[in-house]
Parts: sequence; structure tokens; C-alpha cells
Amino acid sequence: MARFEMLEAGFGDIGNTAQADILLELGMMYATGRDCEVDVVAAHKWFNIAAIKGSERAAELRGEMAATMSKMELARALREAREWMTMH
Repeated sequence: MARFEMLEAGFGDIGNTAQADILLELGMMYATGRDCEVDVVAAHKWFNIAAIKGSERAAELRGEMAATMSKMELARALREAREWMTMH
């Protein structure tokens, strides 16, 4: 998590792009089960946050992921993303 704090310190567009890329990779990790269990809620959460930070690819993947999720899963992912954004 230290990576996020360093990037939030303020590096302009470069910091935002790097942060979005890291968040996109977290989404990919959970979506594919790379080094963890597949977790569609966590994947959508990280894709959503990356999209908010400017990643167009994350926005596309977020939409694809949402199409496979139940309403309960989607609501949980959106709630978790909102909570993360509030804290960071």
C-alpha cells in the first residue's frame, strides 16, 4: 500500500497515470486469479477506481466485469470503491 501513498503525494499527470496503471493491475490480478483467488467484486472495485483515475482500459474492463456480476456483487463492489476513494 505504500506505493499508493507515494503516488498520491503529488506528481501531476505522471502520478495519476502511474496510479491508474497500478490500480488497473490490481483489478487484473483479482480478475484472473494471478497470485490470489479470483474475486470479481475486488476486480470491479479496482477497475472502477482506476477508471476514475483516468484509465480508459480499466473503464472497459469494469463494464465487462459488471456484465458478469449479480446485483448484490455489483453493489458491494461500488460500495467498496466509494469507501476506498473516501479514505484515499
